[in-house]
Amino acid sequence: MKRFLFLTIFSIMVLALAACGNGGEDTENQEGSESESQGSEEQANNEEEQYTWSLGHLANEEHIWHNTSEEFARLVEEKTDGQITIEIYPNNQLGGEVDTINSIRAGNADMVITGESMENWSPKAALLAAPYALRDSEHLQTVVEGDIGQEIEEDIVENVGVTPLFYMERAPRNLTSNEPVETPEDLSGFNMRIPNVPLFMDAWSAAGASPQVMDFNEVFTGLQQGVIDGQENPVDLIHSGGLYEVQNYVNETEHVYSWIYVVVGNDQWEEIGEDLQQSVLEAAEEAQAHAGELLNEEIDNYRQMLTDEGMEFVEVDKEAFQEAMQPGIENSLDEEQMELYQRIIETE
Repeated sequence: MKRFLFLTIFSIMVLALAACGNGGEDTENQEGSESESQGSEEQANNEEEQYTWSLGHLANEEHIWHNTSEEFARLVEEKTDGQITIEIYPNNQLGGEVDTINSIRAGNADMVITGESMENWSPKAALLAAPYALRDSEHLQTVVEGDIGQEIEEDIVENVGVTPLFYMERAPRNLTSNEPVETPEDLSGFNMRIPNVPLFMDAWSAAGASPQVMDFNEVFTGLQQGVIDGQENPVDLIHSGGLYEVQNYVNETEHVYSWIYVVVGNDQWEEIGEDLQQSVLEAAEEAQAHAGELLNEEIDNYRQMLTDEGMEFVEVDKEAFQEAMQPGIENSLDEEQMELYQRIIETE
């Protein structure tokens, strides 16, 4: 009887232990299955997330900026496996630079090609196009890709609310007119358009002109109707805007060597996460190289096209223009900006 009772108790214990063992294994398998399922679901959600960014700029469809924008959009779509699509709006379709930046800040646009107009928010952005600060293309690249360029970009991110993705060098800015302008004395009574850049206002006023702010898409009509006598821009935008139809001369002041950024809103940039950010930056690096190749190829072509359209290039007294603008530059820049201006000039 005792033996029977012992065997019964032993059998019950064995069955209980087996049940516990199976129960633990089942729970572990279930938890593992649930974890794998959740991981797969999160991965699927990340893969399915789609972003569409709108990119605005002021040039026409034949311009270097538009060509580069198209190449950038293609590269971004390729490198993100279609998760990010960029829709491009040339000819100020999203508004002028300042308007588009305001739209980005309000969440109604995503990207813009912009430069010194960011001075309205970022004091250091004024140095993207400071008169007679940069000597040539090599000097420009050294400044942009060094500590000064990094400092300016950080100021833009913090104060403008956009993140620079890559930069494009610009052809030097020249003054256009219907009468030759060879010295600052020729600017007396000369009404000219400038972009919304306070530094330009002070510099050209000091040189003797009467500058006024105007969106680029209004310049052609302003010249045609005699509201303004001239304007200043690189040869590519002079051609892109068809200004050869309403201006006779390109006065080679070359008062500004500058660069411009392709930027995206900070919120949009943070939203996509680190992996997609890295893919976009890889596309940006390739697009920047593409823009550099285009500029080198096209700059002489634009000059020839303007000549073919009847514009005459006028040699000017650059030293006289630089000297005339200097008081305006010093008056416009605050102490911090002036220190940065001097660092740019002194950069070898």
